[in-house]
Amino acid sequence: MPVTYHSVKKFDNMYEILFLIAGLIILIAGGDILVRGASNIALRLKISPLVIGLTIVAFGTSSPELFISVQSALQGSPDMTMGNVIGSNICNLALVLGLTAVFSPININSNSIRIDWPMAMGSSFLLYVLVLENYLERQEGILFVIILLAYIFYLVRKSRQANKANAAENPEETVVEEDTSFLKWGTDFGLIAIGCLGLYFGSEWFVGSAKDIFIRMGVSERVIGIIVLAIGTSLPELVTSIVAALKKNTDLAIGNLMGSNIFNVLSILGITSIIKDIHVSSAIMGDMFWMLGVTLALLPLMVFKKRLGRLQGSILLSIYFYYTYSILIAA
Repeated sequence: MPVTYHSVKKFDNMYEILFLIAGLIILIAGGDILVRGASNIALRLKISPLVIGLTIVAFGTSSPELFISVQSALQGSPDMTMGNVIGSNICNLALVLGLTAVFSPININSNSIRIDWPMAMGSSFLLYVLVLENYLERQEGILFVIILLAYIFYLVRKSRQANKANAAENPEETVVEEDTSFLKWGTDFGLIAIGCLGLYFGSEWFVGSAKDIFIRMGVSERVIGIIVLAIGTSLPELVTSIVAALKKNTDLAIGNLMGSNIFNVLSILGITSIIKDIHVSSAIMGDMFWMLGVTLALLPLMVFKKRLGRLQGSILLSIYFYYTYSILIAA
């Protein structure tokens, strides 16, 4: 019988804190292992690193949110499901991007303005429109997945065109053969399996313990999702972005974070609502305004000098801290 959070929590309340910490660690590790295995397989299949970064890696870093959202929905906690996704999106663009820009200026790639931002804003606005009736249903989840697949198809096609153009301009470049041995393939599929197991158990432990701890403290499920789960599942992006900033390697930071937001909406809420309809409370609708507002406010900051510096980073951080403060005061 597998060791789940609910099978041992009855022994001692101290286990809640241990499972909360262990669940978060296993979630982050599981996502990292999953990305590593999937990326290795994609490289052997000759998929470009750009597409890997915008699809497999983006989905991998969103996988903790996916497992947490599904667990929350199945446990009858829709506010935690929606709050996790919306809170993560706000956290990515305000807290993570703000801190990164404060540590080191971020140069804005033109694709971030022409492609990434419109897709992030469009998916967020579509979500708001579809949940005006306070439900995200299966057919709407299917629509999200279709849009996501079309987006991935566009990225793959765009990457192939760029590769062909590069090959035509540089015909002298040699192709390095990848190791396609059975052992390597088996190892990478094993990493994927281990990553999925880690994500399953990590999400089960993290959601169960967080829910029990904070509800007993009088914290609502919405606040747990918006703040606790959102920050917890955004830790990989936060650590990675700060390390990249310290190494002066922040060129792709904004594109990766907006890519994560796109996947959060289209894949996480899409897949979760296909499994089970999600009820959206009026309080969560208010949080969506903040998500749309932060995404909208990012555009002029990006366009101005095509660079996010300490001033812009401080503005984003101020927005996040004010939003968090307003939630805690109202709770």
